[in-house]
Amino acid sequence: MGKITGFLEIERVDRDYLPVEERLKNYNEFTIPLGEKGTRDQAARCMDCGVPYCHNGCPVNNQIPDWNDLVYKGEWLKALKNLHSTNNFPEFTGRICPAPCEASCTLNIPDTPVNIKSIECAIVDKGWEEGWITPQVNPNKTGRKVAVIGSGPAGMACAQQLARAGHDVHLYEKAHQIGGLMRYGIPNFKLDKTVIDRRVGQMVAEGVTLHTGVHVGHDVTIAQLSEQYDAIAMAGGAEKPRDLPIPGRAFDGIHFAMEFLGQQNRRVTGESLDNIKPILATGKHVVVIGGGDTGSDCIGTSNRHGAASVTQIEIMPMPPEKENKALTWPNWPLKLRTSSSHEEGVTRDFAVATVSFSGENGQVTALNCARADEKFQAIPGTEFSLKADLVLLAMGFVGPVQDGMIKEAGVDLDKRGNVLADVLQYKTTKEKIFSCGDMRRGQSLVVWAIREGRQCARSIDLYLMGKTDLPR
Repeated sequence: MGKITGFLEIERVDRDYLPVEERLKNYNEFTIPLGEKGTRDQAARCMDCGVPYCHNGCPVNNQIPDWNDLVYKGEWLKALKNLHSTNNFPEFTGRICPAPCEASCTLNIPDTPVNIKSIECAIVDKGWEEGWITPQVNPNKTGRKVAVIGSGPAGMACAQQLARAGHDVHLYEKAHQIGGLMRYGIPNFKLDKTVIDRRVGQMVAEGVTLHTGVHVGHDVTIAQLSEQYDAIAMAGGAEKPRDLPIPGRAFDGIHFAMEFLGQQNRRVTGESLDNIKPILATGKHVVVIGGGDTGSDCIGTSNRHGAASVTQIEIMPMPPEKENKALTWPNWPLKLRTSSSHEEGVTRDFAVATVSFSGENGQVTALNCARADEKFQAIPGTEFSLKADLVLLAMGFVGPVQDGMIKEAGVDLDKRGNVLADVLQYKTTKEKIFSCGDMRRGQSLVVWAIREGRQCARSIDLYLMGKTDLPR
């Protein structure tokens, strides 16, 4: 906890943003830190609640009251060590995690939760500024080799933990750079890619060998890897997007969100876009289909392109602006959430079913919509149209891409098409092949990916050595 009476004396103050007109000029992060005093004041609000329900919401088992107390006392290095004991990459979660811990905070009952996410980010950012974060090299090598396939947060966490256990770890990534959807899906204004790069540098110094531009299942087979490595961790993510197979889907100008976001991230960081048709929102009427975080990222990117208008539609009914705490707390509530991208300019509409696309000369020009009933079916007589030059499909992911690595590996799948493996051993149905992250659990959060990567690494270490000191 922090100060005994802190929650009574100090109001919740969260990080602020740069003004909209200023942040729309570039793709830089725009969150303004609280500063050392502001962060310590917010940490002081952590109350002696008896049962720390924040633990209920945190998948990586962060010891939140402990490092809040350390920050309040000014013991930043101890706070950093505590934070790193459960989370390899708190600067990722401190930027892009939706903070289910804050929803579970006892002080969220009156809607004033402790700023856990902001404090977490401040701790690790100070750690980098002070030079406290350095490679943790294990001088005792085991002689065992492990391949980790997929370099999103699950793959990165798994690889780093295994390297720290003394194994010879090789991280395979089909893209040109490490990071998965953190690099190619989440915009730079939410997560600057230098934040990923410095962790990659740390991992390389710890002994992780990177194999970028290598698509397992195409450039190299699982059988070949099985011959070279003592264990394999499949952490390739859930990359298959949910499509909208309605009349007019083949018109130009209709794209999956990740095509749009990934291309823009490559543009910002200077990766080659040769032979790729540009997807730009500049001067266009943009319609984003899907109301989640990916849709929000499309909105922010479209506004930075200079879109003529941006509309976001969602087939679900509009959620309540405030949850019923007696029914939901300390669990994650369904309620209306307005992101920083929404604040930058968008028209939002709910309970909208898209019936078909219209177009001219092969190019989309409009969405034909109707109001959706409780079964998500179009209600006759409620039809309307939306002008659209660019349509972005941001309706989530249905699971991992099975062609290539998964089919070749011959592992069993669960009923949703994810790789079948339990949460104790993370073993697949094939010998020495493990799986973690979204490829195993389906589309989820960065914090769940880090948890699974860490736990999968522990299971692999136990499998290889018969014992393990890695934490769950």
